[in-house]
Amino acid sequence: MTSADSDAGLLAPGWAGSPAASATTAGAYLQALLDAEAALTRVQARLGLAPDGAADAVTAAAHTERFDVRSLAERARGGGNPVIPLVADLTAAVGEEYGPYVHRGATSQDILDTATMLVAARTLDLVLADLHRVQLALARLASEHRDTALPGRTLTQHAVPTTFGLKAAGWRSLVLDARDRIVEVRDDLPAQLGGAAGTLAAFTAYGAQDPPALTAAFARELGLDAPVLPWHTLRTPIADLAGCLALTAGALGKIANDVLTLARTEIAELAEGSGGGSSAMPHKANPVRSTLVAAAARRAPQLAATLYGSMVAEDERPAGAWHAEWEPLRDLLRLVGGAAHDAAELVEGLRVNADAMREHLDLTHGLVVSERLSAELAPILGRARAKALLTELAKRAYSEGRLLAELLAETPELKDVDLDELTDPARYTGSAGALTDRALERH
Repeated sequence: MTSADSDAGLLAPGWAGSPAASATTAGAYLQALLDAEAALTRVQARLGLAPDGAADAVTAAAHTERFDVRSLAERARGGGNPVIPLVADLTAAVGEEYGPYVHRGATSQDILDTATMLVAARTLDLVLADLHRVQLALARLASEHRDTALPGRTLTQHAVPTTFGLKAAGWRSLVLDARDRIVEVRDDLPAQLGGAAGTLAAFTAYGAQDPPALTAAFARELGLDAPVLPWHTLRTPIADLAGCLALTAGALGKIANDVLTLARTEIAELAEGSGGGSSAMPHKANPVRSTLVAAAARRAPQLAATLYGSMVAEDERPAGAWHAEWEPLRDLLRLVGGAAHDAAELVEGLRVNADAMREHLDLTHGLVVSERLSAELAPILGRARAKALLTELAKRAYSEGRLLAELLAETPELKDVDLDELTDPARYTGSAGALTDRALERH
């Protein structure tokens, strides 16, 4: 019997076991906090504000295995954040000689915000890797099925023919939009360093001649961007993360939702490569990857809304607004990281049933090309006559169970028209092929 672990994701199969899960554990956050503390001491030593031995000692002590995560979490209740007990434990671990140089000049929010940016950067790198897998698989599907016709559906009903290649190219376009936004946000994630009220006053008191230069060096040390100002209550970085993560969840959710619809038993135009089982029905192969991605897409907007709401942060350091960000942001990173991983597995194994797509084009007895017929027959019959004829034959096609082409062939004025070509759904996909080609030019 193993002990319960609240970080294991028992009720979160969408992200449990994913790369993003490992990047967002309590241990991962703790290491990011320690990385921030160690980097701050190293930079101060480099600028002559701390002895070299302090940098070495703090860096050597800044490893998660030396600290008790559960104890830190419980003691965080005392001050409202985990940095306060961590600083005490890290100072003790460093020892009496160099302990005074731990956290020197910083405030808790400096360290926690910086650690959050590190966790976000590390997780986004994993998300980007999975999005690359997704777009590669979708590019392959779009190319292979450039001319595979299927019913285009609007308001749940058959509209006009389209191609699966164009559908896959559209999915890929959304994924690339998400990727581009993530890359932009990832490259701009800033370190945080402002001191107690965002003035950097303590660093001046400790001898810093140019505190903004210290901030820039701190950011470089961690591979983060250097902010123009401390952003304790200027929460653009968090809002940017909320936006790009919610967009990514929505983009992947669109793919999943389409697959869920087209993988229904009675449609079966698509199928997941390896569906999941059922606890009660042995015959089922459930579209589990799509289901989990769709679930993430439904949760993401509400989490992002909490982060946007936290922008309303009072004064120079807020009470509550900052604290409200921590869990929703971690949940968003986990959800989107898990969704990207599931989406990669989904599209890489997606099975396309072109025969079913073709069969479904004929479900409306040829009426799926009525738009084309209206345009093509108007010059022959006149616009009013063509409309009246098609309206009448549409009713007969349904009531008599006959193909529209057969009924049209009984119209004397159309005896010289190639009705087979005119009513072939596969020949009325417009610019779908060209649009697919155009979309695939995007890298």
